[in-house]
Amino acid sequence: MLDPDSGLSLTIARIVQRLKGSSLHSQLERQARVSLHKPEIKLESLKEDIKNFLKTSGWEKKLQNAVYSELNVFPSPCHPAAPPEHMKEPLAYMRKAQGSWEKRILKSLNSMCTELSIPLAQKRPLTEQKELLNKWNEMGTDEPDLSLFRPVYAPKDFLEVLMNLRNPNYENGEQPSFRNHLGLIQVPLKVKDIPELKEDFSELGLNIGQLGIDDSAQVPPEFFENEHVRVGQKVLAEQDSAAAQQYVRQGCPTALRPELWALILNISNQPEDILYYEQLKSNVIQYDLLVDSLIYKDVKLTASNDDYYFVFEDYLYQVLLCFSRDTSVLEHFTYSSATPPKSYIRGKLGMEEYAVFYPPNGVIPFHGFSMYVAPLCFLYHEPSKLYQIFREMYVRFFFRLHSISSHPSGIVSLCLLFETLLQTHLPQLFYHLREIGAQPLRISFKWMVRAFSGYLATDQLLLLWDRILGYNSLEILAVLAAAVFAFRAVNLMEVTSLAAAEAVLADLSTLKVMPLLQIFLFATVT
Repeated sequence: MLDPDSGLSLTIARIVQRLKGSSLHSQLERQARVSLHKPEIKLESLKEDIKNFLKTSGWEKKLQNAVYSELNVFPSPCHPAAPPEHMKEPLAYMRKAQGSWEKRILKSLNSMCTELSIPLAQKRPLTEQKELLNKWNEMGTDEPDLSLFRPVYAPKDFLEVLMNLRNPNYENGEQPSFRNHLGLIQVPLKVKDIPELKEDFSELGLNIGQLGIDDSAQVPPEFFENEHVRVGQKVLAEQDSAAAQQYVRQGCPTALRPELWALILNISNQPEDILYYEQLKSNVIQYDLLVDSLIYKDVKLTASNDDYYFVFEDYLYQVLLCFSRDTSVLEHFTYSSATPPKSYIRGKLGMEEYAVFYPPNGVIPFHGFSMYVAPLCFLYHEPSKLYQIFREMYVRFFFRLHSISSHPSGIVSLCLLFETLLQTHLPQLFYHLREIGAQPLRISFKWMVRAFSGYLATDQLLLLWDRILGYNSLEILAVLAAAVFAFRAVNLMEVTSLAAAEAVLADLSTLKVMPLLQIFLFATVT
């Protein structure tokens, strides 16, 4: 382990290095130069005067937010002697499993390429470019023939891979494996118990005001809401990312949510951001990628059939097609267990100098991928801002839901946390479902992989995502999944098959997220 001082020095050095290449750095330099011409800047106290100027003009706050954003996204530095892959994933068997999974996805993509005789990428003819540009805002009306395309994989395929994960250093003798864990996930990772979760999610306590709770005994809801809105407006006026993150742990007022989320994610939609989005759009118009058809197919199979999201079909195409071309997304692979897939120029297979990442962002979409974007369309109607928010949500959170890692917010840990909570606190229900061949994780996995998007009513989903941002963690997804089973436990104890259990849990659209979480966490006897 690193001693705290060395760790802090490494963190500071890394953040300085990263910010040096950012637009904020050049803006700060420009502002500092401008300040030199101001009469209040004296040569004898130059350094202090410039610092004061940057503070009073709001630039210091922007720098603080950028540093806070870096601290939230990047993991703590490893020991200098640790190999670089440890930053991606410290456990070798997890890295190996992720590598095998990636090969499977690539094989699926390549076989589709071969079967359909479609290149991975090609330049669009000029007529097609003009046509796409003209209908950019109404791509939903386009009906390309997608019958031959299939999703590269679905969540259930991914679950099968996770179920077969094993630590080779861990003996699975005759006895049920570690700590008598009877679930589908058989790897010994440390997950939190209810007392630890209570401590981590203390702001969800029964005696603390929450948005999304209608009948708080302590404070009339309308009084809490009015006061909470007032505090939220103050947080926005201060433009402080850390304060905004703390604030949304009790939920976001609807009117303030777009700006508060943007503040937490450090998204400001500057002219250069809008220009960058336009460049991505231009790239979509010029080049046709095979993954474009996968994106179209996914939107048609998911969001287009959803009562809440079908109206945003055009937005989804715009954001996802641009996302597939965005090479800045590749940066998250430095702290993701995944590795971006490579494609080679024809006839140059294996020759690194002829390799390119494919798709350019390194992310191959799967069945349900578009549902990560859909809820954000309720909050942002300006395409470039919607795009930036989604990209930041993806590189902070969503990538962890479809890659194999030991991270506490990774899908493996979430599955294990869910199964452990159920087995510990609802042992009869867990054992009953297991005995009838309805392992709970087979039902809840799809909820967690999609962060409940498409399963909860949108207002409830946004309250849940408030907490993901507030706690900078996805663990709440596993807690909610366990809470749903607890809520429907009586009905589930009567089912005799997986199909019957799925029927009981088929519709989550009437559930109220916050009461479920509060009751499960704070009214469960431990």
